[in-house]
This record gives sequence, structure tokens and C-alpha cells, in this order.
Amino acid sequence: MTHKFYHVAFRCKDAAETVKFYTEALGLRFTHALTNDIVPSVKMFSPHIHIFFELPDGSNMAFFEVPLSPPKEKDKNTPVWVDHTAFEVKSFDELVGHKARLEAHGIDVIGPIDHDFAHSIYFFDPNDLRLEVTWPHPEGGFAEKNQREAMSILQAWEERKAKKDWTPPPGYN
Repeated sequence: MTHKFYHVAFRCKDAAETVKFYTEALGLRFTHALTNDIVPSVKMFSPHIHIFFELPDGSNMAFFEVPLSPPKEKDKNTPVWVDHTAFEVKSFDELVGHKARLEAHGIDVIGPIDHDFAHSIYFFDPNDLRLEVTWPHPEGGFAEKNQREAMSILQAWEERKAKKDWTPPPGYN
């Protein structure tokens, strides 16, 4: 069984710009970079740089700059809020500190939003990747409650989906 992410990887527009954002605006450690002309896993010619940023738990976020590939296109069928990466902080004060740090770097930030079980802020990196910083509420037993209810929520969703019940709630514009 796997026990944590080693890394998640995304495409970046510009490696230097991405390093600047993730080190200065987010405070992650830039820990590794490598370049190849041949992609080892598929034996394909595609000059690239692969860069890594380490989080305090040892997991990494990585990016590839691939200059010979066409520009990445947005998925027109997926709402902009769906695909994102969320980072966890240890306190509400740390969450607010992240917001201030990001705004000091000229980044537009939404939130904090209270989700009942957590507070979150949302923003985009220079590659149009949506990011979230979240502080889960330490009190209230939310983790245990969420786990107990997960399967029944999934079953109710499947029933609603089968009925195609997509009526907006009363008063929704």
C-alpha cells in the first residue's frame, strides 16, 4: 500500500517563473532540477526541465517545462474550480498569513471561505493551476464524522444522478 505522495507533477509555462512563485510567494523549498532530451519512461525526444518543490512532510510538487510541445489548452468542459491542488496549514493564523504573503506578491486571493470543516483560500499560480491553502478545523470531530458519512453521501449522490435531479435550490438565481 502506498503511504504518501512522492510528488504530483504538472506542466509549467516557464520554469524560472514557476520557481520564483513557489519559493517566494508560497515559501516552498526548490530542491531538485533535471533536464533530458529523451523522456526515460517513453523513450521520446522531448527536451524538458523537471523541477521539484518540497513540502515540510517530504512530499513534492513537480513541474515540467516542455518547449517543443504545443501550449497547454484549458479543458472547456471542466469548471475552473474543479481541478486544483490543496495545501494544509496548521492554524487559522497561518492561513491568513499565507493570504497576506500572496497578496503582497500581487496575487488575487479568494477567501478565507468557511466550509464548516475547514477554512480555505484560493488562487492561481503562473501556470493557471488553481491552488488552495486550507486549515481543517481541529475541533468538532469532523474527520470521524466525514468518514462515517462518506458512503451514505456517495449512495445518495448515485440515486440523485440516476434520477437526473439537477434542480437548483429555491432562490438560486
